[in-house]
Amino acid sequence: MDITFLGHAGFLLSESGNTIAIDPFLSGNPTAVHKPDEINCDYIALTHGHADHLGDTVALAHRNNATVIAAFELANYLADEHGVQNLEPANPGGAVHTDFGWVAFTHAFHSSSYDGRYTGMPCGLVIRMGDDTFYHCGDTGLFGDMQLYGELYKPDVAAVPIGDRFTMDARLGTRAAELIRPRIAIPIHYGTFSALASSAEGFAPAGVEVRELKPGHTIAI
Repeated sequence: MDITFLGHAGFLLSESGNTIAIDPFLSGNPTAVHKPDEINCDYIALTHGHADHLGDTVALAHRNNATVIAAFELANYLADEHGVQNLEPANPGGAVHTDFGWVAFTHAFHSSSYDGRYTGMPCGLVIRMGDDTFYHCGDTGLFGDMQLYGELYKPDVAAVPIGDRFTMDARLGTRAAELIRPRIAIPIHYGTFSALASSAEGFAPAGVEVRELKPGHTIAI
């Protein structure tokens, strides 16, 4: 799996000719180095409906004829308000099976809306591509079932929000990564706006390799 960090909480995951974009917030993202028309993807997976996660989903979905995988209400919003046609709605506890593997939805403790419209439960995403598993925690506080997700899915990589105020801070994110126990943890959702923590200082889970990525940076696992 090749993992490209798009900035904030966004990623591109690619393996065996398939590419999935996660929370592609590019326009209006001061840290992003990609423009929306530079992103090619077959699928888009969304953790929730806030603008800094929904981002450029509509433009990418239409331009790439991509399938959007999202919570039920968020999928309905994209169909009703933006004419997105290729949709795979789901909810926590379920999974969407694809030609590259599957996307499972986990709990996340947050909120989810867009322009005042409720867009379903906020979620984490577990993405299986080939032999690799990526757990995107979504925007969330710390909760004990992260340990269970780690035991069930055994993620190779976990993306953990640490920006504080709207999600965990570095201290709680460290504990989250220790509960999940991936091989690699990538800190996310910090340094984008002044309300968030400016750095990943203090994110240091024991027994887990930390990869702090800059927007545009790609790693292979």
